[in-house]
Amino acid sequence: MAEAYRIFHSTLFPPLSLQPSNPSHGYPSSVLSLKQAPRKVQCSVSTSETKWNATQQVPWGCDADSLENAEDLQKWLSGSGLPPQKMSIDKVEVGERGLVALKNIRKGEKLLFVPPSLFITADSEWSSPEAGQVLKQYSVPDWPLLATYIISEASAQKSSRWCNYISALPRQPYSLLYWTREELDRYLEASQIRQRAIERVTDVIGTYNDLRLRIFSKYPDLFPEEVFNMETFRWSFGILFSRLVRLPSMDGKVALVPWADMLNHSCEVETFLDYDKSSQGVVFTTDRAYQPGEQVFISYGKKSNGELLLSYGFVPKEGTNPSDSVELPLSLKKSDKCYKEKLGALKKHGLSASQCYPIQITGWPLELMAYAYLAVSPPSMSKQFDEMAAAASNKSTIKKDLRYSDIEEKALQFILDSCESSISKYSKFLQASGSMDLDVTSPKQLNRSVFLKQLAVDLCTSEQRILFRAQYILRRRLRDMRSGELRALRIFDGLRNVFK
Repeated sequence: MAEAYRIFHSTLFPPLSLQPSNPSHGYPSSVLSLKQAPRKVQCSVSTSETKWNATQQVPWGCDADSLENAEDLQKWLSGSGLPPQKMSIDKVEVGERGLVALKNIRKGEKLLFVPPSLFITADSEWSSPEAGQVLKQYSVPDWPLLATYIISEASAQKSSRWCNYISALPRQPYSLLYWTREELDRYLEASQIRQRAIERVTDVIGTYNDLRLRIFSKYPDLFPEEVFNMETFRWSFGILFSRLVRLPSMDGKVALVPWADMLNHSCEVETFLDYDKSSQGVVFTTDRAYQPGEQVFISYGKKSNGELLLSYGFVPKEGTNPSDSVELPLSLKKSDKCYKEKLGALKKHGLSASQCYPIQITGWPLELMAYAYLAVSPPSMSKQFDEMAAAASNKSTIKKDLRYSDIEEKALQFILDSCESSISKYSKFLQASGSMDLDVTSPKQLNRSVFLKQLAVDLCTSEQRILFRAQYILRRRLRDMRSGELRALRIFDGLRNVFK
């Protein structure tokens, strides 16, 4: 399901507060901190306190391709207010299980109509009211609160109203949260998504440690460690990252929406989940027709292949994702005579000496070009450093379409050098990996290391493809610029000879 944050937004969790206050909303922040009266305490997100073990599984849920609890889920949903459906859960080629059309479905038809009574939100009623009251007393933000909530409900088993839903959730969500650090380093060394995954793992561990140290340890009867531990939190955050949706028509409220979260993603559709006020339920409108037996798809958003792997654990086939991109790392050279001045300008606008910018098959953002101008600009252009740095930030509203013709060639060469450096890393990994032609739609049948390696190969192949395209465009532009300059020099020399 679609994540609750925008494309290329890599931050995670908002600060937790130890003092009662208004609930925190909005997109998660990458800094984890807790306020403890009367002073603020910056929390540690070190992974040293909790070991990240990739082999353990939670005692609830089911295998990702299992239909053993699907019938019970559908019966429970129908008895809890879900209207009759034109789809049912079944095993599928894309995604292992998904929603399949039972009848002919027209293009432009509204489907689902999941009522709000079936949403899991920060306001949902707890099977253990005391535990919910403690978390709300400490103003735990939505994401950590929901992560704790679904663990609490899962441990309540039959006494939880969500028992049938949780039983149908995957026991081990496919996401990079379930890759070990060694696996990330080995298989994703060439991709910038590796760093995103490490940051996400670190933030999840930090969030759990904060909750454990500040709240769980004070209420061990409500939050016993055998239930609320790192492994169960990894599972719950894996569920949130892959299934939580933000509903624009409900003022951006985030929710788990049972039944709707069984829909798989396709890069070929552009239909999204949202709350429909007239029907008072979560719906989506089909943008194509479906025949009985066909899998029905929605879009999880305009996400790159790396982002889809990060949260959902799959990589679309090469060339099928029009929103695919690769993050290109750029860095100031410390040997630059104006390094300190340029770094100061970047920091002023929330940037650092090293930045990553997304490149798509169709081009790159204006911010990238502005950063390149700054990186190659000579001391004589020091008055323009601030303007360039501001344009390099996606947070500023300053004019982005800068052009400095005197250094444009150097700026393009700077981008090309960075592009070719990244290409060499991908080539090294792909050559070492060799060519594999495996069916990864049934990962349960494959050795884990082979499965992860194949995902990494698919990702790196798609990202390298974008870099090759950027390399071609940059080389052509530089060639045209240089041939134009050469022609101009020849004309100038010819005129000079005439006058001689």
